[in-house]
Amino acid sequence: MNSAGRRPTRYAKIQYMKKQFLALVALVCVTMCPAQQRLVLIDQDGAGPGGSDQMAMLTLLQAPTVQVLGITMVTGDAWRDEETLHTLRMLELTGHADVPVVRGAVFPLVRNQEQTRLEEALDGKVAWLGAWGGVPVTTAGAPRPVPHGPYEIPPMPEGVPSIKPLDEDAAHFLIRQVRAHPHEVTIYAAGPLTNIALTVSIDPEFAALTKGIVVMGGSLNPQTNDPESADPRHEFNFWFDPEAAHIVLRADWPRVDVTTMDVSEKAPFTQEMLDAIAKSQTPAARYIAAWSQRRTLMWDELEACAWIDPAIITKEKDVYMDVDLSHGPSYGDTLAWPEPMKPSIDVRLVHAQMDLDLPRFQKEFVDLMTRPEAR
Repeated sequence: MNSAGRRPTRYAKIQYMKKQFLALVALVCVTMCPAQQRLVLIDQDGAGPGGSDQMAMLTLLQAPTVQVLGITMVTGDAWRDEETLHTLRMLELTGHADVPVVRGAVFPLVRNQEQTRLEEALDGKVAWLGAWGGVPVTTAGAPRPVPHGPYEIPPMPEGVPSIKPLDEDAAHFLIRQVRAHPHEVTIYAAGPLTNIALTVSIDPEFAALTKGIVVMGGSLNPQTNDPESADPRHEFNFWFDPEAAHIVLRADWPRVDVTTMDVSEKAPFTQEMLDAIAKSQTPAARYIAAWSQRRTLMWDELEACAWIDPAIITKEKDVYMDVDLSHGPSYGDTLAWPEPMKPSIDVRLVHAQMDLDLPRFQKEFVDLMTRPEAR
């Protein structure tokens, strides 16, 4: 009998079975082993309870493809210390108490509350002052609440957290994490950029060692009746600390993505979304149902979802971006140029998000908040 007609030897059978076993193991790993998670550091002004700031952090915390290495807090929509407590309590209530929280800057680099009060007398009111002024100006002219001091903690309706922030400053925490994971970490910055500017100033290599930064900030020409965008180049995060935004936008990031007011104004938090979330009994859904009742725009949540799923963004505008530092009526406004018009100084190209697939975004957010299990 020739070799083609011989029966398989015992050795050949063993080799065949070994190959089949290895193929089965590979198939199991493909179907059951989770993909490597994307690493992110959250820098946020965490006003609360509930609301856009807290829901944005939850978006990243709930995503199965994301590992949040930590959260750094910065004054913006509220003062840093109260934001820290609201964020710690949110983490407790939603099953993410193991995520470290670190306190950052209390005040902007240059702009201050008294200066801003004087500027308003000369240049007109600003619709949203964040920690300095409470609720936005309304068409009815309702007065703003009297702001409280930077270290005062108003009553917390959701309860006081039992966990504590790390005993470390935000800048050095960010540096430590990025240097532990070089070229693997994305910086998600959804508040004023004070912490990030301080980090870049302390460690000039920091930006280049990241995978890039995503920023909620800037305004080019939003089509809206929102009084916050009465000046189409005004946006709160850049305005609150213009010098910080200027430093960050010029740093050596591998990539800069900016969720602008232009696209944020198209992303409302609807009653239908809240109703769908409230039907779920997941910790994240219960938190949102209890504390995120106000209909508002989803500025920071869109930034988070678009980083998780870039297909949500349907239109970008590549521009060179900076911030106006002249101390006049346009102080803190967004500056932007196309390639042929950009200054010869070292301004950076950013990918400015301009439009979105709204149904895809809304479904993504609801799905994340109603996931059966927290990560």
